[in-house]
Amino acid sequence: MSREIRAAAGAPTLEDVARAAGVSRATVSRVINGIRNVDPAIQEAVKQAVEATGYAPNRAARSLVTRRAETIALVVSGAADDSEPERSAFAGRVFADPFFGRVVAGVAEFLRPRSMYPVLMFAETPADREQVVSYLRQGSADGALIVSTHADDPLPALLASAGLPAVLFARPSTPLPMSYVDLAHRDGARLAAEHLLARGCRRIATITGPLDLPAGQERLAGFRDVMARNGFPHVPVAEGAFDQESGEAAMDRLLTEDPDLDGVFVANDVMAQGACHVLRERGRRIPEDVAVVGFDDSAVAPACRPPLTTVRQPVEEMAAEMARLLQNHIEQPGRAEALSVIFEPELVVRESA
Repeated sequence: MSREIRAAAGAPTLEDVARAAGVSRATVSRVINGIRNVDPAIQEAVKQAVEATGYAPNRAARSLVTRRAETIALVVSGAADDSEPERSAFAGRVFADPFFGRVVAGVAEFLRPRSMYPVLMFAETPADREQVVSYLRQGSADGALIVSTHADDPLPALLASAGLPAVLFARPSTPLPMSYVDLAHRDGARLAAEHLLARGCRRIATITGPLDLPAGQERLAGFRDVMARNGFPHVPVAEGAFDQESGEAAMDRLLTEDPDLDGVFVANDVMAQGACHVLRERGRRIPEDVAVVGFDDSAVAPACRPPLTTVRQPVEEMAAEMARLLQNHIEQPGRAEALSVIFEPELVVRESA
């Protein structure tokens, strides 16, 4: 049967699917457009007929029925001035950080089987943020997934006040009635501190992320908590910016202040890679002289020299959950409650500690 249908001139149509499934064209349309009050057996028959015929729904026509764009705005919101070099530098930093690639992968994996597509947008300036709000108000996208790179990002509040469906990656600095996904950052930092102490490290320092971000604050607080509980009331701290250069500068500063350091917890893998580079340059063996633990378990960790012990943040799973929450808000406008979903960290032991 499928051979006869495929041999017909032109692309397969709804009528072809209806004939293959033994149902009406209207029933096929209801199944394809996600209308729920259709018998499961009929839904399955239509899905099999779609596969057999090779039918591909016309997105423009479907949008007329569903009144949805079937597009999601994936917005990376940062801070930059209006100069082109600064704006280009922001985009360059985003693409260079493996974290953002993992977010995109997780979102795309969730959206793909649902025939939805992400549109990447940058929002570094007030004009950019207004453009995002306008894009959503005009229906060019059904909702937004927001990844903020600074603490005082005004975009989440703009979207919340406009009543537009949006979900955040990471808890906002200012409480908002908006869903978000995040990690139990304190617990992750505790795993790192406990591992270094269990190795016998006693002169332990930390390189933090930006301390204006909740993640940076939480990772430092969790680390300090374990150290204090084990008799270390003060630990050296150097703040970084989640990039390799700041990790190198922070490690250099810590070694200058305390040349006898024997352990360091670094708040992300990219900074840890920079820290390892400085330790090798200063003649320190890893982990024999200084044990190093990172955070994220990104692609940087196994590629580091030596491979990096790190705290795993399941970014892909978190991004997929963010997209799932957004889908709920889109399908239940004004009715879906704002939710927080917190993921658990995991220590991944490699050669650096």
